[in-house]
Formats: sequence, structure tokens, C-alpha cells
Amino acid sequence: MRAISALQLRIAYIAISLGVLFGIAGFVRTGAIMISLGTGVIALTQRSKGKIERYFPLAIAIVLFGLALALPKGL
Repeated sequence: MRAISALQLRIAYIAISLGVLFGIAGFVRTGAIMISLGTGVIALTQRSKGKIERYFPLAIAIVLFGLALALPKGL
């Protein structure tokens, strides 16, 4: 996998943090999408030895993205 730069890692962490804040503020779909994209970027760039450590977080991010798309629209 391609190495991630410090700026890209910082952007991914900012996306995750903003996703949590949006979720707290009531924008759950937007928050879940931002969290899943940030987590997916970080999971794709990990250079771990085992497959579980690399693909399990990626699978969780994909499921979270699908769940966010399946959420009903707001009121």
C-alpha cells in the first residue's frame, strides 16, 4: 500500500473528529460518512503484518458507510 503523509493523516483525523461532532450535533448521516471515510483512509494505509489488523477496520468502515446511506432522511 502507499504510504500516507503527515498532512493526509491529519486530514483523516480531522474528518473523523468533525464526523463525531456532526453526529453529536444531530447530523448523524454526515457524521457517519465522514467517520467511515477517515477510518477507511487510515485502514488502507496501515502496514501491519496480519490480514485481520488491516482488513477488519476497513470492513467496519465500509459497513458504517453503508449504514449511513441506509439511514432514513431527517424529519
